[in-house]
Amino acid sequence: MNKFFIFILLFVLGTGAFAYNFESTVKIPIKLTIDKEISSEKDVYEGQIVNFKALRTVQYNHNCIIKRGDIVPARVKVVISSGMNGIPASIIFGDFKINGIKSAQIDESFEVFGQDRSLLVFPLKWALTPLPPTGSLTNFIKGGHVKVKKNKIITIYYHPEWD
Repeated sequence: MNKFFIFILLFVLGTGAFAYNFESTVKIPIKLTIDKEISSEKDVYEGQIVNFKALRTVQYNHNCIIKRGDIVPARVKVVISSGMNGIPASIIFGDFKINGIKSAQIDESFEVFGQDRSLLVFPLKWALTPLPPTGSLTNFIKGGHVKVKKNKIITIYYHPEWD
């Protein structure tokens, strides 16, 4: 009975009374590569400016957003070193700057991870746990470092209808 009443109510009121304001889902991918190789085990620090190069010319509504080869500076937001039990290191890039585009219209950040060894370490840890000291020895296996090479392609997104 209640479902029928709600259906009639919706039918009588129409869809205008329940209009939603959906946010735009339009996003344009921008493919970038790094100018100079970096690694988490070397001198990478938070706040460091890193330059990326655009791989392709990107257009939206017959307007050129970015040309191939343009430099896109970004900032290293966070550097997380590799941890015990195979947890990988990571570097988070943010504050991408593209001429003519507001920073609110570009993705906030992009994260790159090192090799995740935890999928190997945790089963080994559980298998060795019945033997008292051996399970804890796997704690000393560290995850992989981040190495961002020139052939690594990262994709950020431009949201033209965001303000």
